Amino acid sequence: MIPLRGMSDLRGIAFFVGGFVFDMLLLGRIDSWHVIGQQIAYLALITVLLVQMLGHEAVPAAADLPRARRLYVKYRPAAVNFLLGTLLNVYTIFFFKSSSLLVSFAFMGVLALLLLANEAEGLKVLGLSLKFALLSLCFLCFAASIVPVFTGSIGLPVFLLSMAVGCLPLIAAGLWIRMSTPEQFARARRQILVPLGLVVLGFLTFYLFRLVPPVPLAIPFIGVYHTVERTQSGYRLVHERPAWRWWHNGDQNFLAQPGDKVYVFFRIFSPTRFSDQVLMRWYWKDGARGWTLQDSIPIKIVGGREEGFRGYGFKTNYQSGPWKVQIETTDGREIGRVYFELESVPEAPRAFQADLAQLPARNSQADLA
Repeated sequence: MIPLRGMSDLRGIAFFVGGFVFDMLLLGRIDSWHVIGQQIAYLALITVLLVQMLGHEAVPAAADLPRARRLYVKYRPAAVNFLLGTLLNVYTIFFFKSSSLLVSFAFMGVLALLLLANEAEGLKVLGLSLKFALLSLCFLCFAASIVPVFTGSIGLPVFLLSMAVGCLPLIAAGLWIRMSTPEQFARARRQILVPLGLVVLGFLTFYLFRLVPPVPLAIPFIGVYHTVERTQSGYRLVHERPAWRWWHNGDQNFLAQPGDKVYVFFRIFSPTRFSDQVLMRWYWKDGARGWTLQDSIPIKIVGGREEGFRGYGFKTNYQSGPWKVQIETTDGREIGRVYFELESVPEAPRAFQADLAQLPARNSQADLA
């Protein structure tokens, strides 16, 4: 369910952060018809309210209005702020779940700042131009998250299609103003279409540098193991991680004895009817050259599972040192990563433990030599 939550002012930042975390836990699936329907309703309502405000910037004195109209005019800006804040909160959560923050920090930072700017008193001087810029961002975020759900894939063509879809409602609003009230079109162009163009340009710039998180994909779990075995109950994940390293996923301090394989197991969420592939890239850190790509392999994924699609890859040819494995889209946007330190050690007795990752049928594996 899309949360109905706002922030009255910057002094409520603690409540805002708490609400953000609460919403992140309770917000429904990105492909839920209920969630999609509420977003459409909010976007349509904000558009109507802002277009009305644009057409009535010279509002009659409040005393000259009927009581109901006077209350509507009085609380309309607050309603716009509330609805924009709710949507920006939703999209920040969706992109947060899909991002590797180390890569997408700049994009997420911009979303967070705009979410705060919607409530900042000092920025109200920008008036409707700022509101239409925020609405433009909401339309583009909505399209970027929903178009891949309906196309069942992700990549540059789908992203460009989503940007075009996201522009259509405000372009249509501008054309409607031009046809119905031509004398207001100059103002509409300045306060609707120019902010829209700037937001689109910013979105495309972030995408060019691969900083836009790959919604609707998300990796809730990725870890390093000595063995990954398929059983009737699920995947058996074998590791020797000591209990005090509770924050590690498997053997992120990997002690490799002769003949060991290094497995990386992950769960990836994708919407129903989604069918595409991702890339598993293995990097080793060279002291002189930094991170160097060792292997890259495509993995086919199929969406719709509540707990996510399971996949894994393993490597038998490796060397000691720092490693990382990144799961990326085919257009190079990172979904998630895991770091681990590998040390080759002689044979010795060891005590393994096993975790069980339950899963439905139809999963994938990637085998690397």
